[in-house]
Amino acid sequence: MLACAKGIAFPDGFLFGTSTSAHQTEGGNTTSDWWQLEHRTGRIPEPSGDAADSYHRWPVDMDLLAELGFTDYRFGIEWARIEPEPGHFSRAALAHYRRMVDGALERGLRPMVTLHHFTLPRWFAERGGWRAPDAVERFARYVAATAPVITDGVRHVCTINEPNTVAALHTLTAADPPSAPGLPLPDPELTAVLIAAHRAAAAAVRAVSPRIQVGWSVANQCYQAVPGAEEVTAAYRHPREDVFLEAARADDWVGVQAYTRTRIGPRGPLPVREGAELTLTGREFYPEALGEAVRHTAEVVGDVPVIVTGNGLATRDDSRRISYTHQALRDLAAALADGLDIRGYLHRSALDGYEWGSYRPTFGLITVDPQSFLRVPKPSARWLGRIARSGFLPAP
Repeated sequence: MLACAKGIAFPDGFLFGTSTSAHQTEGGNTTSDWWQLEHRTGRIPEPSGDAADSYHRWPVDMDLLAELGFTDYRFGIEWARIEPEPGHFSRAALAHYRRMVDGALERGLRPMVTLHHFTLPRWFAERGGWRAPDAVERFARYVAATAPVITDGVRHVCTINEPNTVAALHTLTAADPPSAPGLPLPDPELTAVLIAAHRAAAAAVRAVSPRIQVGWSVANQCYQAVPGAEEVTAAYRHPREDVFLEAARADDWVGVQAYTRTRIGPRGPLPVREGAELTLTGREFYPEALGEAVRHTAEVVGDVPVIVTGNGLATRDDSRRISYTHQALRDLAAALADGLDIRGYLHRSALDGYEWGSYRPTFGLITVDPQSFLRVPKPSARWLGRIARSGFLPAP
């Protein structure tokens, strides 16, 4: 880490890219539980539909990311597509995702592959989902089947995205989106199942290739205690976050996903302070969350390297996205300068996509026209791409 009056240089080999998830961008994920939730329950105001049609247009997405200067791309693969019926593994789906890995490598993008990002095969959900007695074994079997996708050229695999969100919101609704602050208390039994599933998946990945580095990404809510509420905050945080970080102590890396803060008073979460700038998801504009989350994660996991796998802003004002990200990166650089082992920063999201019930919150660095699917990079994409290409964060 080199700092000077002109800016800050990130370490050689630092992962610098963007993130997407499969269901939010691919479109047409018809064999998933979320598709059924969107179309058959009446609880979701806006279905995903074609999303950004990235299932077919991923080469365009990767071309843009490479041209913009990014060196890394985190994307998900869909269990529901790979195993649409129990025990039936689609060779076509596996070949599709392998083409994505090869396509990333051909463009100079290092792929990070996420194996599970909220959605499940419909058949798995109908059997009880994570509550089924053989859920861990079924998940590990799926992970082993992804060998053709991840064996060659994939250095980092994320087993489960935000398991603490999954445990807290195992029955997702439009009123409680997956990454909402102030998460309810996770179900303890489901927490234990997800930790077991992660460990089984990590073992399955390492059996595929010992060269792959395995971890999972935790939703960091950046809990802050008001004076006098320190014990309440610690008790509130542990089952919602720290237990999942503690489970990562045997991993090759742990993912940090931070967007805002959650202030805790004597009786629990407090509302966003009056007059605060809000994002399109109703959260406080608080870029300092990333630095605080990274430091807290490092305290819990010890020597495990940290990768920022999700950080960004839902806004229509792209200048605020740049301001937010610049401050977040400065705080990240300060943590690096203090000796924290931070290996990368993956911005969420590469594209404007489906935000679990609505297309209104726009997290993307790239705009996607909902009719033509034309991709147009925003100024923030070009700004962040220059930083990724140079490895240098200019002074404000």
